[in-house]
Amino acid sequence: MKRLPAAACALLGGTWACVSHAQNPDPMDIRACTAIESDAQRLACYDHATGRANLPVARKHADESTVLPSVFGHDRNPRQVATADNPEVAMPLSLLDSRWELAPEAKLGTFNVRGYKPVYLLPVFATSNQNERPHSPNPLNTPTRPEPVDNVEAKFQISFKTKLWQGVFGDAGDLWLGYTQSSRWQVYNDRLSRPFRETNYEPEAMLVFNTHYQVFGWDGRLLGIGINHQSNGRSNPLSRSWNRVTANLGFERGDWTVMLRPWWRIPEGGPDDNNPDINDYMGRGEVQIVREWNGQEFGLLLRHSFRGGSRSHGAARFTWSFPLAGNLRGYVEAFKGYGESLIDYNHNATYLGLGVSLLDWY
Repeated sequence: MKRLPAAACALLGGTWACVSHAQNPDPMDIRACTAIESDAQRLACYDHATGRANLPVARKHADESTVLPSVFGHDRNPRQVATADNPEVAMPLSLLDSRWELAPEAKLGTFNVRGYKPVYLLPVFATSNQNERPHSPNPLNTPTRPEPVDNVEAKFQISFKTKLWQGVFGDAGDLWLGYTQSSRWQVYNDRLSRPFRETNYEPEAMLVFNTHYQVFGWDGRLLGIGINHQSNGRSNPLSRSWNRVTANLGFERGDWTVMLRPWWRIPEGGPDDNNPDINDYMGRGEVQIVREWNGQEFGLLLRHSFRGGSRSHGAARFTWSFPLAGNLRGYVEAFKGYGESLIDYNHNATYLGLGVSLLDWY
């Protein structure tokens, strides 16, 4: 193939083609860029053709070309970035970059569907202390008779987010919309026609900033503030809901990721508050710790009310995911404490779940 007269080159059908660095490039030079299928390489070709400086571009480790993210994408290796000094040598993005597009070279624009919290299916989700009589200090939210529910059920969760606005304050701040839904299904309870015992719906909006600072050897990479609504979509006496203002602080070190998430409940009050003491059980903040090791991912969530005496309550959730076949991964969940779901916000129980995961934390 004939080379175009310049220094900027790109792969065209397995052959290197070059385009001009001139201030006013020949239209035929730019036309060579249109044949490049990779978005990242095509953009670099245009930049070279118009005399712009080399800019880093996000790449996937697998094929060295930008691939739009998917809800069910399983990137077990961090995304890669080509540097201006050496565009062929890819440097890994951080774990938080891979999910929140923090660094400039990680930006992928708006309205791409991204993973948020884990997506999984647990055919077995068992407890020895199922909540047969949900209750609340509000008498309108306390059933008069117990529910004959089984101790073994199924549980599944879906969760995704999308960027609504990139660069809210010029080059800083991205506005994300997220949605998480988790269901507890009495699939083995034929006495009650296998009902869904509890489903929690959680939409939220988050304004996320890229940060750069060090705290005891940890990299502070993310700062966010958001509005969160969570409810179970049921009528009284089983209705449960609350609204919160949340903050997010993300830290990384090696294969470790830590997310601190304090919140403030927006007061409701009056007879419409169906769980007035929810802060003392579901807590006023949580920390999520994630560790990747040899293709496996370990997660630990800790939550507490930050009160003493009779108002001191909390919970811990441990998760473990591991490769099975392709993108399918095994998933184990163990929970102890209060608030495994909204209907159980003031119920103390231990749960163990076994199943598969389509998407982990990172």
